Parts: sequence; C-alpha cells; structure tokens
Amino acid sequence: MTNTDIYPTKYRHKLADGRIQCDLCPRFCKLHNGQRGMCFVRMAQDDQIVLTTYGRSSGFCVDPIEKKPLNHFLPGSAVLSFGTAGCNLACKFCQNWDISKSREFDTLADQASPETIARAAEELNCRSVAFTYNDPVIFMEYAIDVAQACHEKGIKTVAVTAGYMTDEPRREFYKYVDAANVDLKGFSEEFYERLCAGQLQPVLDTLLYLKHETDVWFEITNLVIPGWNDSEEEIEAMTRWVVQELGPDVPMHFSAFHPDYKMMDVPPTPLDTLRRTRHIALRNGVRYAYTGNIHDREGDTTFCHNCGQPVIVRDWYNLIEWHLTEDGRCQQCGTQCAGVFDHSPGHWGARRLPVRLANFR
Repeated sequence: MTNTDIYPTKYRHKLADGRIQCDLCPRFCKLHNGQRGMCFVRMAQDDQIVLTTYGRSSGFCVDPIEKKPLNHFLPGSAVLSFGTAGCNLACKFCQNWDISKSREFDTLADQASPETIARAAEELNCRSVAFTYNDPVIFMEYAIDVAQACHEKGIKTVAVTAGYMTDEPRREFYKYVDAANVDLKGFSEEFYERLCAGQLQPVLDTLLYLKHETDVWFEITNLVIPGWNDSEEEIEAMTRWVVQELGPDVPMHFSAFHPDYKMMDVPPTPLDTLRRTRHIALRNGVRYAYTGNIHDREGDTTFCHNCGQPVIVRDWYNLIEWHLTEDGRCQQCGTQCAGVFDHSPGHWGARRLPVRLANFR
C-alpha cells in the first residue's frame, strides 16, 4: 500500500477513551490507531479515519446499463463499471464475496485517478460510470471525486449500493449521483440481523431520502432467497411499502439467488418463485416489476402501465423492440413511462468489455 492510497475522511469523531469513531455508516466502528473498521478499507490513523483504497480498483469493465440493473435509465447504453474492495455489511449470501470480502490489496490491481476514469468513459462512449461490485458507500470520497470528473465531461454516475449509511454522508454522496440501484435485501429486521449483520431501517431511510429529497433516479433490487425472504407475506409487505412510501413508478427487480459464499446449502431460486413475486408486486401497484439473473423474456420487458402494451422488449440485456416516443411516452396510448431516456435507445447490447485503465493515462 502506497501513501497515495491514504485519503483522510471527515465523518468521524474522537471518543473520550482515545478511540476514533467512524460515522459513515450505522456500524459506528470505534477504532484505536492502526485498527480497521468492518469494511476493512477505512482505518484509524493519526487520530483520524482514512480511506486506504483511494485511486485503486478491483477492475474496470464496460457493461450494459441493464446489468446494474437499471431498466429505466438510458436503456441500451454502455456504462463503465468499477469497484474497490471491502463492504460494510456481512451478507452470508454475497454474490460478489471475492471482491466485497477481500482482505488482500492485491485485489486492487488497477490504479486510476478520477480524471483517467472520466477520460476512459468518454473515449469508450459510455453514457455513465457505475460504482459497483462492492458498495461505494465505503469508498465515498473516491466515488465523489470520480463523479465530479465525469460530470465535467457530461457523463452521468450510477451507485449500486445496499444503502447502508448515515444521514449526513448520505446527503453529501447523493449530490453527485445521477442514478442508483438500491439492494433491499429483505423486509424484516430479523433478516438483516441474521444474514447481513445489519439493520433494515437505515436502508429504508436511504430509499425515503432518495424519493422525497433528491432527483436521483433509482430502482430497487431484491435477491429472492428460498426459505429466507420469499414468503408471500414478506413480498406483500415489501411491495405495499414501496408503493405507499415511494410511489408506483419505482421499478423493482426480483433476482434469482444462486448458492454462494456461506449459503452453499440453499438451492437456486426457481423461475416460478420469481414470477410469483413479480405478480405480487404488480398486483400491489408496482408499475414496473422485473425478474433477474434468470432467462425470462416477459420478466425482462417493460410494459405500459396504462394500456399494457410492451414498450421496451428485452431478452437478457439485449433490447429487441422499442415502442417509446422521443420523450418517453407509449406509442400506443401516449402514457408517460417513468425513467430517464434519450431520444432513442442505445445499442451496446449484452457485451462485456474488460478495460485496463493504464491505456488511458
């Protein structure tokens, strides 16, 4: 680790016993000098909290924006995705555990300044840059600097996050974010406590903040885990809460679990289960409900909530049909489709293009 990786942070305060408390997320890690927080990348040093991974990444890749997943934000466009290492939750079912649970800085193989990332996105014709793979909350300072560099070039930014942060950092972070996908992992405190070593309420607070106090476009993902959060009662409660508190236009993605990390004994989510959860959401007033991580063309497609006609037909990450006007209205009945749309869709398709940032320095 080099000195350039160390970046001082401001969301912390000193305790009476000499320890430093990190105030970024609801964990409020209390650290002696030299100790790391649960996220592993924020450390107490010289009586402050420093970010130890600034400017370093576990890799860069150009993806379809639908892979984040975001179905209503610049559909068909390319997004430059990157992450770092570590996470401030401890999900037993983590699908990116090799990155989020990494304790090896060799994982952070690619170095890039914010300006280099923005230049790479521009040259690769990416409409946006996504902070993903692990949660951008824990590398917030780096993400904000990247966002500012991107905005100078007219490139938008996307946060793929569990939404687990406190109020003041949340307000600063989302000043620089154009779109987000928030992972609502379950809908009970017991689920978050037992499987994530966290709490539900701070995530709900993030969703409420995004809806009622920002212009950030956001969508919600729920990983449906057999036997844990797939009951009809839980899906009913969650989707009713979304409609009542956030409104019917927030898209929801119900994604298939596959055995991973510390939950290898749980079977994959059946397609029928995902279709059932999607139909519960639609029945409760969610206008845009999708299935994910599984091949289901109907569950990939955007339908007009007024006339029921398909307006964006997808097959996995490929756009097959487009039936929206230039201002995002259904061509059949003229009803506005909620989202952020260009005059016409992008044509990136399902390609995945790994990128070395050294080529853009």
